[in-house]
Amino acid sequence: MSEGLYSMEARDFDTTQDLKKTKPYGDTMNDGKTQVSFTLPVPVGNEAIEAAKQLMKKMGFDNPQVVFYKELTKGFTFFNCYGNCVHTVDFTSIHVPKVEATTWDMDKTDEYVKENIGRKLIIVGASTGTDAHTVGIDAIMNMKGYAGHFGLERYAGFEAYNLGSQVPNDEFIAKAIELKADALLVSQTVTQKDVHIQNLVELVEMLEAEGLRSKVILCCGGPRVNHELAKELGYDAGFGMNTYADDVASFVVQEYVRRNK
Repeated sequence: MSEGLYSMEARDFDTTQDLKKTKPYGDTMNDGKTQVSFTLPVPVGNEAIEAAKQLMKKMGFDNPQVVFYKELTKGFTFFNCYGNCVHTVDFTSIHVPKVEATTWDMDKTDEYVKENIGRKLIIVGASTGTDAHTVGIDAIMNMKGYAGHFGLERYAGFEAYNLGSQVPNDEFIAKAIELKADALLVSQTVTQKDVHIQNLVELVEMLEAEGLRSKVILCCGGPRVNHELAKELGYDAGFGMNTYADDVASFVVQEYVRRNK
């Protein structure tokens, strides 16, 4: 009896995958189950829970459930909610601009520099503006790198200079001129009120004013940076989540050779 019931229930599950109507996967295909967390500026209580549920419905979730809530401070309540997303996306129509480079390991990149450039490329990196975080630029630049990916300081084909954090854009440019940099790397971790965009735009404008923009390879990276945004802001490439020194190094050397053919 139990086996028959199990078979019937299994057959009721929708196991088809239509990439033109992609939605979140939770327990079974196409169930749309999603977890959402947010804070409302309302006092904790039943009214707050109901407000969270209504908001979930307006976001496009069926069967909204508040599974956890907590008063953060008087007048503010945090919620952890579940619901079934009713919306879908056409995955087959999505096109995301990507960095046009083949990612190599350190040895392959060094070999390419030796055979195609014949000298070390000078790379200057920093967290510019008011950004005090170095975790991003250190992961790319420092010799030890991150997650098993050695940083640019370890490459035989680069002379890498990590200027650290809170480097004003004018000082960054002055150092690049002094060192005769081939490539500039900018890391932006602080993104409140889009301050990262302000810093990135200011740097491009200052490089253009100095007549230097076309003379350097300009890259940026950070948690809210992607290649599409970087290109829109005037950069040659953008590196976001799950990218490493390998990705940056490979792009820089290939772009340099492309420009100097």
